Amino acid sequence: MKIRTRILICLSFLLISSGILAQERDSIPDTQIEPPQELVEADTSISKDTTNTTRIKLDGISAVVGDYVILDSDVEKTLIDLKSQGAATEDITHCSLLGKLMEDRLYAHQAVQDSILVSDDEVNATSDRQIQQLIQQVGSMEKVLQFYKKENAEDFREELYNINKLRMLSEKMQQSIVSEIEVTPEEVRQFFFKIPEDERPVFGAELEISQIVKEPEVPEEEKQKIIDKLNEIKADVEDNDASFSVKAILYSKDPGSKSQGGKIGSVTRQSGYVKEFKDAAFSLQEGEISEPFETIFGYHILYVEKIRGQERDVRHIVLIPEIPESAMQAAKQELDTIRKHIEEGKYTFAEAALNFSDEKETKFDGGLLRNPINFDSRFELTKMDPTLYNQVRNLKDNEISYPILENDQRGGPPKYKILNVTNRYDEHVADFAQDYLKIQELALTEKRFNAIRKWMNEHIEDTYISVNGESRECDFANNWVKE
Repeated sequence: MKIRTRILICLSFLLISSGILAQERDSIPDTQIEPPQELVEADTSISKDTTNTTRIKLDGISAVVGDYVILDSDVEKTLIDLKSQGAATEDITHCSLLGKLMEDRLYAHQAVQDSILVSDDEVNATSDRQIQQLIQQVGSMEKVLQFYKKENAEDFREELYNINKLRMLSEKMQQSIVSEIEVTPEEVRQFFFKIPEDERPVFGAELEISQIVKEPEVPEEEKQKIIDKLNEIKADVEDNDASFSVKAILYSKDPGSKSQGGKIGSVTRQSGYVKEFKDAAFSLQEGEISEPFETIFGYHILYVEKIRGQERDVRHIVLIPEIPESAMQAAKQELDTIRKHIEEGKYTFAEAALNFSDEKETKFDGGLLRNPINFDSRFELTKMDPTLYNQVRNLKDNEISYPILENDQRGGPPKYKILNVTNRYDEHVADFAQDYLKIQELALTEKRFNAIRKWMNEHIEDTYISVNGESRECDFANNWVKE
């Protein structure tokens, strides 16, 4: 198989697994739907034509998949939505969009058949996050409704609910298909050596980066001020029936939940929240508020709004102690001293990271940063976070940066760090030993894609599917017409 074909397979699977086409708006995280830069209108000649033929065209059925109907207008709206988000649509056809919408609905239909559930609370929480994000970006609910051409918030919420319900069912079905698929070292070896040498992928230039982090010391009196304030808020809610939501809007320092009254959705034991947060959520009864507790993000109180089995719907308020300038300068000076001692040979960068760094995630690995995409130690230059790239791009081998001030994007306190490029790898043809993790990722992607394709073929045969009108002439990737 040509390497170009393999790459297309990988890309196809990514499209399938993440659902990036825009009716379900999966190209944007569900907490961050972005309104388009400018309104892209449909063809006005279609909307103004009032003949019966045009009405049938607009409102006609393109396809039916199980219990789901796809209208011609659904395909049109998806294309408009893509254009409005700035996507390149020159190579996107009506047939490719319809095929993607049919895939999504086949997943969702089968999820229902397999009793894969998405709760109304889960869907509504997602819709609420999206609406709040849109309001933050455009200024008001009225502007959101104006853009999406909805007469009232109820209609908009209903449409958003239906879109999210379908998307979430589709995602859960896809996850169930591939969740247990793994590749063995032998499968990775076979995958790699089946590729002819002159067709093996070329990996771009890469860096390994290490860092030492110092977090400014917060005075005890500042910590106590924060704890006292949280206790005051807690007492006002419990004793005076004050609104926890209003308190969160007024005082919380969490930018992601502040505008939503501190609401962060459901917490489970398996969710990605820090341990202290989950421990607090599962130590409370419904309607209770926690005592103040500390995480890496600051000091919190947490309110359990509802308990649903092993899930907790919670709100929280987080406050961050003020760090005096003297503490910031002390952290910077300590890193300056560490940098000087490394250059003088008193200890290596890795030894300094182990003994002095305040970052638990990296200090025990010599300060080595891990790529968040695949946890490899290498960062490909063309795919690096732009901020990190700008911090290291001028560093020579074994050169250590001066202290860099970094604000925590997750809302935690600021910190200083020094960086060191520990290894460089020039652009090169894939090597089995050197690039094993990347090759393993490609092999796993291909295996998952094959599983998806097999599942798709089997369930197309077993599901009621009808493709109507001109769409029957489409050259679909899947056998939707069942010829």
